[in-house]
Parts: sequence; C-alpha cells; structure tokens
Amino acid sequence: MNKNISIIGVPMDLGQMRRGVDIGPSAIRYAGITERLKKLRYNIEDLGDIDVTRSYEKKDHSNEQLRNLNEVVQASENLKETVSSTIDKGNFPLVLGGDHSIAIGTIAGVLEHYSNPGLIWYDAHGDINTADTSPSGNIHGMPLAVSLGYGHDKLTRLFEQSHIKPENVVLIGIRDLDDGEKQLLRELNVKVYTMHEIDRLGMPQVMKETMEHLNQKTDGVHLSFDMDGIDPKEAPGVGTPVMGGATYRETHVAMEMLAESDMITSAEIVEVNPMLDDKSKTADMAIAVAGSLFGEKLI
Repeated sequence: MNKNISIIGVPMDLGQMRRGVDIGPSAIRYAGITERLKKLRYNIEDLGDIDVTRSYEKKDHSNEQLRNLNEVVQASENLKETVSSTIDKGNFPLVLGGDHSIAIGTIAGVLEHYSNPGLIWYDAHGDINTADTSPSGNIHGMPLAVSLGYGHDKLTRLFEQSHIKPENVVLIGIRDLDDGEKQLLRELNVKVYTMHEIDRLGMPQVMKETMEHLNQKTDGVHLSFDMDGIDPKEAPGVGTPVMGGATYRETHVAMEMLAESDMITSAEIVEVNPMLDDKSKTADMAIAVAGSLFGEKLI
C-alpha cells in the first residue's frame, strides 16, 4: 500500500439532523490516528479540515425534499478538489468524517484519476436513496445513489467524467434498507452482503468473494467505511445505530484481509459522533479500523 498518506478532515453534519458528527474528524485525530499510522512506518501529511459552510437552512428552495443541498454541494466540491490533488501528488487520501454525505466529494475526486474504480461500502445502510425515495430528505442517505448517477442534478454533476459502475460496487454489513433502496439495488444488480450473509458465510468468505469480484476488473478500489457498520454495542457513537451489526473482531478480519490484498487506493471513515459516544470508544475503534486497514498486526 502507498506509504504516503494525506489525512483530510471534513467537519460535515449537514447531510443529516443530529449535531456532533461535525467534530468526528477532531475526535479521530485526538484518539491518535496519526501516531497509530506513523508506528506502521507511513509518512503522514495532515491537510487539516476542508471548509464547510453552515447556514443550516432547513431545505433548499429548488428542491424542498433535500436539506442543506447547496451547502453539501459546496463542501463536496471542496473535498473533490482536495482528494484529486492528493492523488495527483501520489499520496493515499484518507478522509475523516463527518456524515456519510462526504462520500460524494471523495468518490468524485477519485474518479478524476481512475477510469474503472471499485467501491466497497461497509455500512449498516445502503445510502442509495434519492429525493423520490428518501423518507427524511437527509443527503447522508444518498451518496451511493449519487455516485452511481442517481439523484439531484446539483449532486450528480459533481461527477464530470463518469460515475461508479454498479457492477463495481459491493455493500457489506447491510441491515437497514428503505423500500426504494431495495428496488434500486435489485434493478442495478449490485452485490450486497447483508448481515444474514455474513452470519451464514462468515466474514472471511464474504471478503474473499468481494476481493475476487473487484480485483480483476478495477483499476483501484475505494473503501467507504461507516462506523455504524459495527454493532452499536461496540461502536455507540454514531448517529443512526442499527442493532445486529458486524462485531469488532469481524471488522478487523475484513480490514486485515483488505490490507493483505493491497487493493485499496483511497478510503474514508465516517459518522463518528463524539456527542453520542461512550468515553471515546467509537473514535478509538475508528483508529483501530484504520490500523488494520494499513497493515497493523499483533506480531
């Protein structure tokens, strides 16, 4: 894996309604992510936080179903440029959220450099709603749809060249989908490993199949890791917890296998909410996840 990592913070809470996730990047830094990765002999460049404008308008006037649309678009543009310039320099972009709407900007930046990227979406949710299917209008439930080319024009046009191909996407840990999301996932034939599949097959088999599915046909793989993919008993500091998630150990197995595969070319860790956390438990777990992803081993 690339030994030069650029950390990019995105203090974004506009994609949803619960305050606190905007200080997620600070919490992850405070928990020691830079020190953890330096011990693994990576060269770390912390680019600080991108600018996020906060007017907290309830809804965008051009589309009353989406909250804070213009602000999310602007932050996504800023993040896209930062991720793209990071890859230009030859560094690995590691983005810290912030709510999951930040994935729009991250993936748009990645697509500036990869013609056929893969995407691993580790999450309790599908995040593949559009304005027509979303029960809430929260954009953090839409970034996968936008990355595939579905959604409001202000969001989808951030992807100037192309969008992620459905056949290059794998969802892992899913256990909460809206009806519209289920329909779109079926229509696009996206590969989905729900917690049922993880329970039945085991995480090692799920990751083996995921890597085989993506390895031969992609020129890079982005990991979008939502901390609510882990069971809230172990990672309580998230905005939208769903019981019955992947365990801490299953998650480490998944990340360790990705590290061994050397296929991940960019990553983000999102939805750490310190205001809902228990003594920094979730932030600590976020840096442990990063440690495993970047090759940390017991011996």
